[in-house]
Amino acid sequence: MFKTRLLSGIVLVVILALVIGLGGNVLFGFCLLISLIGMNELFKIAKTDRKAPGIMAYGGIILYYFVLLLGAKEYVMATIIITLVAILATYVFTFPTYDATQIVLTFFGVIYVGVMLSYIYQSRMSGDGVIGVAIVVLIFLASWGSDTCAYCVGMLFGKHKMAPILSPKKSIEGAVGGVVGAAILGCLFAFVLNQANFGSHSVGRYGIICGVGALISMVGDLAASGIKRNHQVKDYGYLIPGHGGILDRFDSVIFTAPIIYYLSQLLSSI
Repeated sequence: MFKTRLLSGIVLVVILALVIGLGGNVLFGFCLLISLIGMNELFKIAKTDRKAPGIMAYGGIILYYFVLLLGAKEYVMATIIITLVAILATYVFTFPTYDATQIVLTFFGVIYVGVMLSYIYQSRMSGDGVIGVAIVVLIFLASWGSDTCAYCVGMLFGKHKMAPILSPKKSIEGAVGGVVGAAILGCLFAFVLNQANFGSHSVGRYGIICGVGALISMVGDLAASGIKRNHQVKDYGYLIPGHGGILDRFDSVIFTAPIIYYLSQLLSSI
């Protein structure tokens, strides 16, 4: 199991490195694809994956992505509102076919998965080549990097449970180690970029971004676990051997991506 998890993890990192490095339409297509797959995983739980509300949600997020591709950000909120109206229309005109909880979870999936994962693409395209790539790397350092640090520190020193019912294996000591570890990784990343003459990058700023992102990533991880427990499923899917589905692997990234996108913009202007 460990070998399978390790190999699939390496393959995933290689794929991510390629699509992030290429950016543009390649990254656009990748983010749209994983958003649709992730939404499908969530909709299966709500039993709306192939029904009218789910179809409206898929169409809405495709429209949303193409609005981003065209650079028409002033219409982003309009696409979200149109999607909500379309989902509610299926609820109203087919009543009582769908439960209100299904409808709420369907629209939740549009925001939670589709919109929030789009910030990987938006981060990559937010600056010139190096800056855009750097921001995306910070997203994954703050999520996957902090998760690895939290696991190692928790295994060695973990005594106090952080969320004993929701995630019994996570400890407060591990959480602290994850935040500190992510901050150190951010600082090291900026240092490496500076030494390699890839522009001027603030070591302190990158450390802050990764530290804050790590805190948020824990919320994302626990939120995804809570949804699974509420619906009594172990994994969202089986797409990534040893890891589960897209939501199992990108649960922390979902929360971290928009936070780091806005935080990097805020700190760059200070």
